[in-house]
Amino acid sequence: MTTRILFVCLGNICRSPAAEGIFRRLAPDVQCDSAGTGDWHIGKPPYGPMQQAALARGYDLSTLRARQFHAGDFDAFDLILAMDDANLRDIEGLRPTGNETPVRLFTDYTDDSTADHVPDPYFTRDFNEALDLIEQAAKGLRATL
Repeated sequence: MTTRILFVCLGNICRSPAAEGIFRRLAPDVQCDSAGTGDWHIGKPPYGPMQQAALARGYDLSTLRARQFHAGDFDAFDLILAMDDANLRDIEGLRPTGNETPVRLFTDYTDDSTADHVPDPYFTRDFNEALDLIEQAAKGLRATL
């Protein structure tokens, strides 16, 4: 059975599509997708500066399109990974009664004990910092599968 993983951030234009693109490269045998807890960017490609920073590392995010997280994702995925605590709370707020799909912070898969979230580069403007942490977490996640 194929493992299905969903990466979730706020708008689905920076962190979660980057995580999806990076993890697809590391684990082509895993089905993955990304979503945002907000609805501002539905149908839009990842944010231009994030696409550029990712492409500089060899990750092409241009075919990805933003979508909003919904309660049905709990049944569609085996693991849901949030980029920060606010996303985690929003995801859990939509959990159907009785559903047991694990929801964790993506940074749980890093070996950096000080990394408790992936900073949002849409606001920090530090796309490389976010990509460094996403790559580290993606490698840690891959090692657990």
